[in-house]
Amino acid sequence: MNEAPNTHQKEGQLKDDERKDDQPEIFAISPLIRFTLLSLYLALVLPLPALAPASLRLQLSLALLVGLLGLVSAMSEQVRTSEADLSVGYPLWCAWGLRRGWRIRWNELNALVPIRTSQGGTVFYLQTKQLNHQLLPQRIERFEQCLQQIQDRGGIDTTKVGRLTPAWTYQLLLGLSVLMLVGEGLTALSIWKGWIALPAGYGI
Repeated sequence: MNEAPNTHQKEGQLKDDERKDDQPEIFAISPLIRFTLLSLYLALVLPLPALAPASLRLQLSLALLVGLLGLVSAMSEQVRTSEADLSVGYPLWCAWGLRRGWRIRWNELNALVPIRTSQGGTVFYLQTKQLNHQLLPQRIERFEQCLQQIQDRGGIDTTKVGRLTPAWTYQLLLGLSVLMLVGEGLTALSIWKGWIALPAGYGI
């Protein structure tokens, strides 16, 4: 009497597992890189509207917001892997304003082509059997896991692929950006309290 319910439960569980397998896995830009670039951008441009002449403050503030939106959009790039293919693109909210993404089916992959950069690093292009080339993103989170999927599903060797830039460089840049923001905050506080006087025509 209990076999029928158990059978239905097993079938339902198998269908759920199949649906999970069909769902693409998403690899976003590494949080360390996103936070570093955002911090550096804010550290470089945040003081500009406050220090600019009054007639330029509104324009600079709008430009700062537009630049921030562009930076966040650019860092929204995503790598998606599924049972059928590998794709790179952006979320719907910003995809319309950025370059088009690309998609390669696993059975179309032919090789990885390394290219040395002028900074001494190495980028890799995914080559298809039709000799089309697409740049492999190397700044994503869980990069090693993504490479393993490319190797297992695409049948190409990824053991020589590494990150484009060592993590310590972003950690150092993030630390310097935070120090700049702290210094700018203390400066703004000093000006607001009257401890530092700005030239005539300037002010916060």
